[in-house]
Amino acid sequence: MGLRKTEEEVGITACVIARDVKAFDLLIEDMEAELGPAWGGLNFEDGIAFLSSPLARELEFVTVAVDRTDEENLEPVIKVIKAAESAGIKVILVAHDLSPVALHQLLRLGAADFAPYPLPEGALHEAIERIRTPAPAPLAPVKGGGAETVRDGVIMPVYGLAGGVGATTFAVNLGWELSRLSTGEGYKTCILDLDLQMGSVSTYLDLPRREAIFELLSDIGSMDREAFMSALQPFNEMQVLTAPAESLPYEMLTSEDVIALLDMAKSQFDFVIVDVPKTLIQWSEVLINRADIYFALIEMDMRSAQNALRFIRTLKAEDLPMEKVKYILNRAPKFTDLSGRSRVKRLAENLNIELEILLPDGGKAVVDSCDQGLPLAETAAKNPLRKDMMKLAKSIFDLVTSQAEAKGGK
Repeated sequence: MGLRKTEEEVGITACVIARDVKAFDLLIEDMEAELGPAWGGLNFEDGIAFLSSPLARELEFVTVAVDRTDEENLEPVIKVIKAAESAGIKVILVAHDLSPVALHQLLRLGAADFAPYPLPEGALHEAIERIRTPAPAPLAPVKGGGAETVRDGVIMPVYGLAGGVGATTFAVNLGWELSRLSTGEGYKTCILDLDLQMGSVSTYLDLPRREAIFELLSDIGSMDREAFMSALQPFNEMQVLTAPAESLPYEMLTSEDVIALLDMAKSQFDFVIVDVPKTLIQWSEVLINRADIYFALIEMDMRSAQNALRFIRTLKAEDLPMEKVKYILNRAPKFTDLSGRSRVKRLAENLNIELEILLPDGGKAVVDSCDQGLPLAETAAKNPLRKDMMKLAKSIFDLVTSQAEAKGGK
């Protein structure tokens, strides 16, 4: 599609930039439906040159389309996003079959919005409407305090595909390890327990469930930074939003409420871990769409396998971004258990997923640490599960901090 010619005749307001624009036929259809002839298509090389030219000043946004092939060399994609950011042009990222790490890297470079490919019905229209909506006013600082840094945290929901698979234990210990790594580095970690009925983060960290939690959740529409931060409780360097004291219906929170809560948390913290209800509810979709990485924990048993199949079918039926989900096998067989390792391989093949993380069985020490209200690092520092949690937290911390440094942050 000739971009320069079209601009002279009609006036270009947007363009699609991809390695091969024709490979994204559904995106082409949606762009034509939204903008008619007022858009064009370019490859990465031409796109970088165009964004650096005076002709790009009239653009409202660019749509950068990438797939798994582009992951082998993300440099051209990164250059396009940075060129758009330098020109003050908003970017909608359309991604097909990208790994969570690559997707997270591109989103943090400055993409204003994201849509999975193949595009769900109305997804492009909604993304365009969101970038056209004026940004909210800056968050007010705490009374009596100075200016507060507005952050852009990583959202990491943790979802257990069956009861007792260790999702809350995982969330608590991941949060603790990240906060430990952040000490003295200027990074901040929080845990949000959104299981309004059975949430046990407060139990695992021996924190009270305060009335302020209910007050916050019952009127999120009027929430400001001060109200949000006052509802949190410190656990050493980590901040925690516990579940409320009383079991509440999940319908108490709307999708808009959860979006507001997540946006507030990521503006105040660099690492936001969300303990997710096991029940799929209306705002479960929000958690997946807003997540940078969505951890899904399973075990080597039939109930986990069956629930995983249901979960995968739901993701496909709702056109949710499956590439964000990182499956974790808890209580995995030992490395020397060849028969067990063979079962793990068959499980992954039957579910058609990749079990990227295999966590060992921490044994009775895990139960003891939860009963004492302390992370494993404080009760059993040499436990094999704690060591693997420490390695996972370090990999996440290094990824996020390296990206922040590349953007000129901390």
